Amino acid sequence: MTQASRMTILLVGMALLVSLLIGYSSATLSPELSIQITILSMLLFPAFVMALLDSRRLIPYILLVWVICPEIRRIQDWMEGTYHSVSLLSIAPLLTSAVLIIPILAKFHQMESRIYKLLIYVGIVLLYGSLIGAAKNGSGAFYDLANYVIPLLLIPYAALSHFDNKALDRLVVAFSNTAILVAVYGIIQYVMVPPWDAFWMNHVEMTSIGHPLPLEIRVFSTLNSPGPAGMYMGTALAPMILEKRWRGPLGWIGIILVTVGLLITLVRSAWVMLFIDIAIYTAVSAGRQKWKLIAQLTAVIAAMYLIIPKLPGAQGLIARLDTMTAIQDDHSYNERLDFFHTVFPMLFAKPQGLGLGSIGVGTKLSNGGALGEYGIFDNGFVAIFLTFGILGGLLFLWALWLVTRYLLSQKKQPGGITAYGKLGLSALQGSIVCLVFENGYTGLKGFLLWMVVGIGIMAHQTIVQERRQIPDAATSQLENSPHKASIRLH
Repeated sequence: MTQASRMTILLVGMALLVSLLIGYSSATLSPELSIQITILSMLLFPAFVMALLDSRRLIPYILLVWVICPEIRRIQDWMEGTYHSVSLLSIAPLLTSAVLIIPILAKFHQMESRIYKLLIYVGIVLLYGSLIGAAKNGSGAFYDLANYVIPLLLIPYAALSHFDNKALDRLVVAFSNTAILVAVYGIIQYVMVPPWDAFWMNHVEMTSIGHPLPLEIRVFSTLNSPGPAGMYMGTALAPMILEKRWRGPLGWIGIILVTVGLLITLVRSAWVMLFIDIAIYTAVSAGRQKWKLIAQLTAVIAAMYLIIPKLPGAQGLIARLDTMTAIQDDHSYNERLDFFHTVFPMLFAKPQGLGLGSIGVGTKLSNGGALGEYGIFDNGFVAIFLTFGILGGLLFLWALWLVTRYLLSQKKQPGGITAYGKLGLSALQGSIVCLVFENGYTGLKGFLLWMVVGIGIMAHQTIVQERRQIPDAATSQLENSPHKASIRLH
């Protein structure tokens, strides 16, 4: 039996299994739960197939699932007339991303030693956090662990994948296109709040997202809050500004749409990360390219200066941006500062850490569906050290340095650091700076970060592969040369 035949049989079997699962859930479970299982199965099946085929469309598809799943959940709740604080659809993006393990296991024996060493360090930290968290926080620890581990799968996936430059460009463009989708829906949400989004806002008890009225909403688009929406668009906007080939079919129109979408989320940390990404990318670029990048950034700032005053609700947007220059007078900033002064002493009171599941969304699982004491945590540095303890936090930061050093090793190549390497390096450094706002290494934010870093790793692997092929090609040519053949005859 050929490999194609085996694959066909496997896919047919999977399709039948999914059909049976959907039928069983419809017949035996409650209507709400059966609908959730059906949607979950429909989202997972294409990802599973693409993972088996090791398709290059897998990452773009997973991105799309991350983008649309919160909106699907809101629409389902609205149609049922019931808000679910915990839903199976909440884990759909994580489960879809988890299929990355399939191509990883198939090629794990090819793993580069430096990547393997990095994964061991991170694994030690996560194992320690899991042991403490499981004892203290129960199932919340395992949910938190999944939010760390599954996005990190992108690192070994990238190290074991062979994407040429065209494939990498298509991947970045796919990211840009999903960001445009998020921005366009966000703009629609800002000017006329869809009823399912209004329904969700009235039940979620999140005062920071404004009111479910046109121009009074703090946009979250298709995602589950303004923070992830802003971070998604901010992460995508950096490559769109930096390189023409990464902007997608809409070009500068796409940049303007994503810029406006980012503005109406009112997420300052996303702007900080965006400017850091651009600054680092520019700093490690060649002289002529630096001036080109500065000119492009100036054009974006000029466009913002012209567009913002003309937007509906412009006064609120301008007031929010003004706080970036007068940060000491901002209420949100002062709250973060007070919070830091409150929780920082806990690092020394509990140097062993609280374990996974003690901070963030995972606290819902051990708190009856409501966020726990540290469900909202506005400092990433403290969150990491409070979760993993002082030694675990230091080891986690050491692992981040190893990734940085890996990307910087491209400097030794004849062409220096590639555009993809610079993009990954700038995103990683930006994430470290943004730890003053939040922990960007879990969930969607972690997935976006490790995807961009993974693109830099893929580019490095492509260069290494090409360098290995050159001596092989030269040897092959020498073996087949007429000169050598004549020597053999004599």
